[in-house]
Amino acid sequence: MYLLLLAVCWATVLNVSDVRAEDDALLGEWRLQGDARDQSRFQNHGVNRGVMLQPGQPAKFDGRKAFIQVPDSESLHLGTGEFSIAMTVNTSADLDDVIGSLLSKYDSKARRGFQLSIKNHAGVTSSQSNDRHLQFGIDNGKIDAGWTDHGQLGEAVLVYSMAVYNGQLFAGTCVPGEKAAGRVFRFAGGKKWIDCRAPDLCNAVNSLAVYNGQLYAGTGKYRLKGSSLSESDNPHFGGNVYRYEGDGKWAHCGQLPGVEAINGMVVFKGKLYASSMYTPAAFFRYDGGTKWTSCGVPDGKRVESMAVYNGDLYATSYDAGAVFRYDGKHWTPAGKVGESTQTYGFTVYAGDLYVSEWPHAEVYRYAGKNEWKLAGRLGNEKESMPLAVYNGKMYAGSLPLAEVYRYDGGVDWTNTGRLDMTPDVKYRRVWSMAVYQGRLFAGTLPAGRVHSIEAGKSATYDTALKPGWRQIVAVKEKNRLKLYVDGALVATSSRFDPADYDLTNDKPLEIGFGAHDYFNGNMKDVKLYRRALTADEIQQYYAASAD
Repeated sequence: MYLLLLAVCWATVLNVSDVRAEDDALLGEWRLQGDARDQSRFQNHGVNRGVMLQPGQPAKFDGRKAFIQVPDSESLHLGTGEFSIAMTVNTSADLDDVIGSLLSKYDSKARRGFQLSIKNHAGVTSSQSNDRHLQFGIDNGKIDAGWTDHGQLGEAVLVYSMAVYNGQLFAGTCVPGEKAAGRVFRFAGGKKWIDCRAPDLCNAVNSLAVYNGQLYAGTGKYRLKGSSLSESDNPHFGGNVYRYEGDGKWAHCGQLPGVEAINGMVVFKGKLYASSMYTPAAFFRYDGGTKWTSCGVPDGKRVESMAVYNGDLYATSYDAGAVFRYDGKHWTPAGKVGESTQTYGFTVYAGDLYVSEWPHAEVYRYAGKNEWKLAGRLGNEKESMPLAVYNGKMYAGSLPLAEVYRYDGGVDWTNTGRLDMTPDVKYRRVWSMAVYQGRLFAGTLPAGRVHSIEAGKSATYDTALKPGWRQIVAVKEKNRLKLYVDGALVATSSRFDPADYDLTNDKPLEIGFGAHDYFNGNMKDVKLYRRALTADEIQQYYAASAD
């Protein structure tokens, strides 16, 4: 009896100790069910900036301007130590906006802090390269290690399209030969690529996008003369869309009437849309099987690259140096872009829509009311092309030297390197980009090669996050980052020296905002710990929350 009583007493002491250890490690607990108050002993209360907070209900973030700002405090200075983030979020299946950032404490100027977001990238330049991908990154302004060459994709002269799908990176190519056809390749590490074959007979796979959980490819006959190269002898037109069935097999999903080359594809309000690269201008919605429905174009103008932002579909144009807006029924002008004659690609960075252009390699930010504000120029280049957000910063590719620049705010850009050294050509392009395995990948013309770079450290879940309620946990261990979804480990970063990553900064902690966009969805039970949660703890936490 005495031994039993002693055992019970010891168990009670251990449980109390565990609770105290938990309380000591808890830097913040925002339940977000009626208020933004911090339930931890540090009282890091949030300031509500437009989030719908109702008693007993999860917080609703509108994806436009709403977020919760937690003022900086000593307790939120994470230094080089371990920490964990836990939260439960709900996202919709059919989106008219990107999903956006979940939590961040980041000094953009110093590149110091952390970011946690669900990344959507469309209009890059002609592909939807990342769709519903959970990404957790840290940085301390470290000098980039430089670009890594991943080799040429077959006989490609242009890596035209990229998309991350089901944990894999896919890339579409353009080839010049008379009997050669554009192919799709899957990255297998290093300089190894798996040939997923040619879906069509034409010379290019112009666009890739993920729709309803499957990978789609849009094809075309790319006029290489437009890049000052010898014209392709391949006689076949494209304008077809294919769905990947695996093992190099492609199912035909129809041809866009009168279209010889597709430029862009994007998913908007649960539907897949595609545009024509060349005249006559055309824009179609996929209605299943092989059926495509024409949705018109604005004033006869071509609409090219497409992105989704704040309730509308936006499109660039090679005809007007402008941007157009589509609400699902009608096209309206979204403004002229500087002195541009052509507009190229999009991304959403820090809550704003950005666009690239020709002929000054400038980048513009949408300021509302059909106004575009200059956000700087890429060196002395002539064309800015793909735009992508990677680990807290925006990146842009260029022509004619195929350089990649990092945006440093205002009108300032930093050149991170030149990717294509092909001699004796007029133009070299960086056309495609995607974030994959914690790195930024980019494809070039005319070398037809892929390169990647790592800035800071990132863990990226390269499979689309399922809609509905999900429990997300991000962990910074001693020398790795980890991501968990619904109790399961889904991503791990490469190793790092913790001494290289002092994350302390004086910026506020932001719930529902960061370097991507304002969060679009519901959120509750946000917790920040000054320690690394274990896999067992995370599984138990999920099991308890699922009951």
